[in-house]
Amino acid sequence: MSVQYPSDLTDGQWQVLRHLLPRPAKRGRPRLCRRWVINAILYVNRTGCQWRALPHDFPPWKTVYTVFWRWRRDGVWQKIHEALCRKVRKQSGKKPTPSVAILDSQSIRTAEGGEERGYDAGKKITGRKRHVAVDTLGLVWAVVVHGGYWQDQDGACFVLQKLRAFGRLRVIFADGAYGRAGLPEWVKENFGWVLQTVLRPVAAKGFVLLPKRWIVERTFAWLARCRRHSRDYERTTESGEAMIYISMIPIMTRRLDRQI
Repeated sequence: MSVQYPSDLTDGQWQVLRHLLPRPAKRGRPRLCRRWVINAILYVNRTGCQWRALPHDFPPWKTVYTVFWRWRRDGVWQKIHEALCRKVRKQSGKKPTPSVAILDSQSIRTAEGGEERGYDAGKKITGRKRHVAVDTLGLVWAVVVHGGYWQDQDGACFVLQKLRAFGRLRVIFADGAYGRAGLPEWVKENFGWVLQTVLRPVAAKGFVLLPKRWIVERTFAWLARCRRHSRDYERTTESGEAMIYISMIPIMTRRLDRQI
């Protein structure tokens, strides 16, 4: 299959990804080319277009959306993403799972209603928050999308629950907002991890590169390349989380392709 759009997977990226996909059903309608369908989903993710606005050289939009929805429901996107994270870490000479994580959130406006949205008084935005935890390579290991009305120290609890599955974790870096309401003590008591806040120097003016925290900010910059994240266009928070996993797939497959 030739590459038609910048968002399409290259042959090398497809060889990395194809082995991680679930086995197709043996019964039912004739199967479409999976690479064709995934390229369509990546097109929506990268350009931010509506599902119904997919170009006609992709499969019918209902077929593409159904694959996205079913894989979101069954946790396939998350499983693919975690498998790629482990491969990238091993390629970089690291253990498959991280011992250090960096935590942060991003407030974003919602487009048209949807569930779980609210007003973030700090950023003065009505919408949702994307809470992510990344490793030292900037790879996403946990993501939770929730209403903007949740304070950072409260919304962090949802992300920390997801991080429990990775047994090597020892230290989490975050900004000063996560030091409120006794969150570091709660993390130590319930998970045995150290939550270390990285504070901005008091006398600093303008932009300051803060240790560790710049890594998660870079990850947010990677996600910003995908116009689907310019606002939260998803009706459900589960779809918002799935779109973040999908945004990271081309980044990781591109890294792995270089080593083939």
